[in-house]
Parts: sequence; C-alpha cells; structure tokens
Amino acid sequence: WADAPLDRTFGHRSRPSSPAPRPSMDLRHPVVRVVGALFTAGALLAGASCERVAPAGEASLVIRNAHVWTGLAGAAGSAEAVAVVDERIVAVGTDEEIAAWTGPGTRVIDAGGGLVTPGFIDAHVHFLTGGYRLSSVQLRDAATPEEFSSRIGAFAGTVSTGTWITGGDWDHENWGGELPRAAWIDALTPDNPVMVHRLDGHMLLANGAAMRAAGVDASTPDVEGGEIVRDASGAPTGVFKDNAMALVARALPAASRELDDRALDAAMAYVAEQGVTTVHHMGGFEELAVFRRAHDEGRLDTRVVACTPLSQWDRLAALVDENGRGDDALRWGCLKGFVDGSLGSHTAAFFEPFTDTPGDSGFFVNSEADLHGWAAAADAEGLQVNIHAIGDRAISTLLAIFARVEAENGPRDRRFRIEHAQHLRPGDFERFAELGVIASMQPYHAIDDGRWAERVIGPERIRTTYAFRSFLDAGATLAFGSDWFVAPPTPLEGLYAAVTRRTLDDANPGGWVPEQKISLDEALRAYTAGSAYAAFEEDLKGTLEPGKLADLVVVDRDLFAIPPEMIREARVTHTVLGGRVVWER
Repeated sequence: WADAPLDRTFGHRSRPSSPAPRPSMDLRHPVVRVVGALFTAGALLAGASCERVAPAGEASLVIRNAHVWTGLAGAAGSAEAVAVVDERIVAVGTDEEIAAWTGPGTRVIDAGGGLVTPGFIDAHVHFLTGGYRLSSVQLRDAATPEEFSSRIGAFAGTVSTGTWITGGDWDHENWGGELPRAAWIDALTPDNPVMVHRLDGHMLLANGAAMRAAGVDASTPDVEGGEIVRDASGAPTGVFKDNAMALVARALPAASRELDDRALDAAMAYVAEQGVTTVHHMGGFEELAVFRRAHDEGRLDTRVVACTPLSQWDRLAALVDENGRGDDALRWGCLKGFVDGSLGSHTAAFFEPFTDTPGDSGFFVNSEADLHGWAAAADAEGLQVNIHAIGDRAISTLLAIFARVEAENGPRDRRFRIEHAQHLRPGDFERFAELGVIASMQPYHAIDDGRWAERVIGPERIRTTYAFRSFLDAGATLAFGSDWFVAPPTPLEGLYAAVTRRTLDDANPGGWVPEQKISLDEALRAYTAGSAYAAFEEDLKGTLEPGKLADLVVVDRDLFAIPPEMIREARVTHTVLGGRVVWER
C-alpha cells in the first residue's frame, strides 16, 4: 500500500530534511498569548477575546457550567464554558460570555460543575494489541497458579480446536514470583497452542502445543538479547523472554483483515470511554496499514500518531517521501526502538545486579552500535526517534547515543524521546533537560510495580524510580501515557497515580516514594500539552484555546475540589473529538 497512488488526504510528496520548526515551550510554565477566534462561513478569522467581540455565528457545541481547565498560564488557565464551531474551539470564557454563542442548532452540554480538560493524549500504547486483548483470556488479576491454569483451561473450552490462545497479561508477582510453566496448562489445552504474555509484554508462556508448532525443544539454541528459561535437564519450561519470544511467535498465524478492523474498533470505543482522544501507537507497518484503511473509510474515532520500528527507518523515510506525514487524524514519521527489557521480567539493564538475583543485571536487546546507527540515520532523514529504556544503564547509554547523534547531525528541533524512563541514576535527570529529551512515562506503572519493586532493586534505587518530581525539578519535559496493553489506558487512574503514588494494594497510603509526587496541574499538563509537544502537535491540541482542535473531556466532578485519593472514583461523562461527541455516559 505504501506504493499506491497518493491520496490527497495525506499531503505532499516531498520530505524536508527535518520537521518544520515549532515554537518551543516550557510545559510547566507556558507563556501563552490568549487570542480569540471566530468562524464565519467556514473561515477562521482572528479576532479579539470573547469579552470584547460579539460572536459571529452560532456554535455547534457549547459546554457550560464547568470548571474548564485550559492548560494555559495565569488567569487564562480557568474558565466556565467553551464554544465550538465544527472541529475547532472558537471561544473560552464565562457562562454568560459563551451563552451568546448558543442558538437553536447548538448542542449544549451542562457539565454540572464537573471538570473540562483538553482531550487526554496517551503518549504510549500498543493500540491494536490492546483491542485484541479485550476479547482474550483475562489473567491480569489471577491470584494463584491454580486460578491462572483454570482460566486458560476454561477459555480453551470456548474456542475451536487448533485456535491459538494469546494475550492474557499475567503477573506472577500476584502469587509470590514463581514463573509459570507449560506443565501447568498442557493437560488443559491439548488441542490449542497457548502463547500468553506477562503484562509487561517482555515475557510469555507457551504450552507444549505452541512449542511443537514453533519447532522449539531442548536443542533450540539461546538467543542474544533474550532468554529461554530451562529446567535442570535443559528443556524449555515454556517461559521465553524478550528476543527469545520470537521463537514461538513465528508460528502464530497471521490475523485476518476482519479481526484487525474489529480490534481497532474495540480499542477506539474503549479509550473514548476513558477520555482519550489521541494515542501515540508503538507498532509496525502492518498496523499502520490498518489505521490508514480505517482513515480512508472514515472510521477513525481516535486520532493516531503511529510510530514504526527503528530498525526499519529507511522504509519509513520512503513512505514519508511518497505520502508526506499524514494529517490531523493519522500521522506518522516517528520510530520506536528498544535498548533493554523490563523490570518485572528481570531484563531491564542496570549498572548493578538485581537485589533478588545478585548474579543478574539484565541485558540489552539491541547493541549500542546498532542503536546509534539506526538513530543517526533516522535523525538525518528528519524522522523522530523514540527508544524504550528502563534500567539505569540502558537510560544512561541511550542519553549518550542521543548526544552523539545531535553532535553528528547538527542542531534542529528533533525532540528525542525515551519511552518509560523508569529507573535513573540521580545525575541523569539534568541530562534529559540539557539534551531536550522527552521523558515519555506511564504513571500507572508506579503504583503497580511499587508493590514489589523494592524487593527487586532495593531501597536506594527506588528513590529515583518513576521519578516524576525529579524530572520536572530538573526542567525536563514529561509526556504521560499508559503502555496499554501493559497497563489500562485510563488517564484518571494515571492522574491518581502521579498525584498520590498509592500502590494498587493500598499498602502505601502516604504514597510510595512520596517525594516523587507531582501536583494535579502538573499531571494534567503531562497528559495533554506534554504529550502534544512530544508529537510536534502543540499548535493543534493539548490546551483549550480558540483556533485549536475541539478535543475535550468532561469529567463528572471537579478533580481540583476533591481529595486526591478520590480522583480514581471520577468518571468521564463526555468525550469530544473535533467537536463531535464520540462517547457519553
């Protein structure tokens, strides 16, 4: 499809040597000039603020009786109502001011004193996988090995012989940390290959049928950047980590076009319910093709920024040459790579060994030489480079690579991103700020992993783990997301996590590593303006001001007026995408 004739929707064919420069901004203290804007006869006319100029026409949508958090600085940061014409915001002000925009054809939403914010931008998801997971076996909260096994066995009874059972999202920490084994489920799944992942996506369990289908046995050699967990005899137990997962995944049949479309529809419906209007998808070219097909058919109810594999930077460069970088509904031009694995799988790369496994300090899944070569080549093509790094050695090494690429390719507005940025050496926070590297983080992970992280990395390293406060104090930019399917794409829970740091087991009522808490205002900014900036989209979204896309969320209560621990009880009542209500409670 990349070689198909250019659709006019996707813009120019020529590619500049670098992305068009955008104005920089301090996301914690933005200096923003408030302007008014009026739509008449389909044209956007610059004007004065709504206090001075009467509306030129009727709004298509008005939201009133709200605490409107605009994301702007000072007095412009709060309002009572918003007016929308078609896809754009035309006015933000008091209820009285916005009432002048109301006419017979205006839809009016009374927020009932709740909170209105810019649409949440989830800066890191695996969108189609998340959609598939919605209909898969559910193992995330399986509390014992017996429950884990019985759920898989029960699910196998609902599908036909030969059907692969995937997904799962199990967490062995729920039952004390023992890794599952194929022997737990083989008798329950004799006719169905099983390949279920740990919730972080860096480890999977395969049953005997799946290993046979993949041709994996005791003679299968180990894989660089991965691990085949073996028993005392050398036979695989069924657990495969990071790069070794491909040994099993290669046997998985390709999904049909129909199932891909259903997964996308399910994912869009689910995130709309959570107030998410844009996602930054980390995946492959096959998934980009699914998004493009939905875009051409007018089925996208979520804006998508699609990142493709870093190692295939040349393929993305060719696509940009041929088709531009997309539009407001679907964009591409970013790449996703990996340095290491995850904390829960003991595959994150640290300078010092894990506390609970003193002989193990994790590993790189790609070599430093490869990462530098790919990043330098992609950056020279004007593509944005986003790379997963979790352990302190992985992060420190990646920062050095980014600094080297910048020195080699010269100055420009490149906005390198480190995805996850979970466990840092204290001195590396300032390096993010100095290099302009964006910390793309997922606050829900902090209250999930915080239940057991100290056992894995000890009391000292947890002090700079999921260190939101340290990043902001160093002057770095935060972009928040979920990492769905790994964690739920629920920004309200993410806000709760960043503000309270109370772990999911409620064992830390004052917050786990409480000195890393941030304010609600800072957390909202990371989920809106920060994530917009991370995708070069701050001129389109991330704040509520005239002229920007009308992507908004209505929450059933004012989060600023309730105790922080009650944030997780709030619910989204309306999600608005480009002035269109795509979900309402």
